[in-house]
Amino acid sequence: MSDFFSSFWSIYITVVSLVSIIGCAALLWLQSSAKHLPGQTTGHVWDETLEEFSNPLPNWWRWLFYFTVIFSLFYLAMYPGLGSFKGQYGWTSVGQYDKEINKTEEQYGPIFQKYLKQDIRTVAMNPEAKEMGQRLFLTYCSQCHGSDARGAKGFPNLADKDWLYGGTPEDIKTSITQGRMGVMPAKGVKPDLSGEDIKDIANYVRSLSGMAADSIRVHRGKPLFGSACAACHGAEGQGNMGVAPNLADNIWLYGRSENAIIETITQGRMNQMPAFGDFLGEAKGHLLTAYVYGLSQGGFNESEKAE
Repeated sequence: MSDFFSSFWSIYITVVSLVSIIGCAALLWLQSSAKHLPGQTTGHVWDETLEEFSNPLPNWWRWLFYFTVIFSLFYLAMYPGLGSFKGQYGWTSVGQYDKEINKTEEQYGPIFQKYLKQDIRTVAMNPEAKEMGQRLFLTYCSQCHGSDARGAKGFPNLADKDWLYGGTPEDIKTSITQGRMGVMPAKGVKPDLSGEDIKDIANYVRSLSGMAADSIRVHRGKPLFGSACAACHGAEGQGNMGVAPNLADNIWLYGRSENAIIETITQGRMNQMPAFGDFLGEAKGHLLTAYVYGLSQGGFNESEKAE
């Protein structure tokens, strides 16, 4: 990789860029100074009757071409394009991005700071804050959790009251700012769990939430569940906060069919919520937390929920 940061590549790019521009100018000059015989052909014929005539280039086209050559040289003098040369303006995409971000912060920063000073529950009930939080959610969260925050397969529903890591404002803010990592270890690689064992456990798990299951497999699966799964999900399968989900309710992140549960037990699952704290900053994270909290914990009144 160090070869790509040597001065050779800067020189190489500079030479290629200048030679290309000068080559275009030279080609144009040669074509402009060449002798033409208007009305006569060059002798080249295509497709039986398509002939190439020896006509000069139109003047408007030649001068437009010359202008583009001159403009390209001016551009390379003002902006980066010749290897490591930064140009007279010293422009960079990072610099422009920072400038736009600073301008945005100057305009909207005071608004975010106003809500940062308020309790999350109070912010969650503010209509203006709700609209701002929704925009943040649609920009940064909807790709995974959906525009209605009701999730999808592998991505949890944020509009209900089921929270693996807690639904308090503090817990939600921690999830947003610091991220979460959930891991379900694969049980299919264990020598003491055969395919039939896993199918028995799957049927027992289905029975915990009242779904149809093979009674014989449920009977066989209960002790297997106790030895292989209870350490995380609890003896009754009701889960542990921050560790493992409740298997005795009707909320299933990866599907509740027998095949889906067998796949989860056999192959395991790994799910990550990325940390947005450094990216969003404290003020935006606070506002987004209030919006998510309001979706599931009654932060908005019933008429607002129906909108």
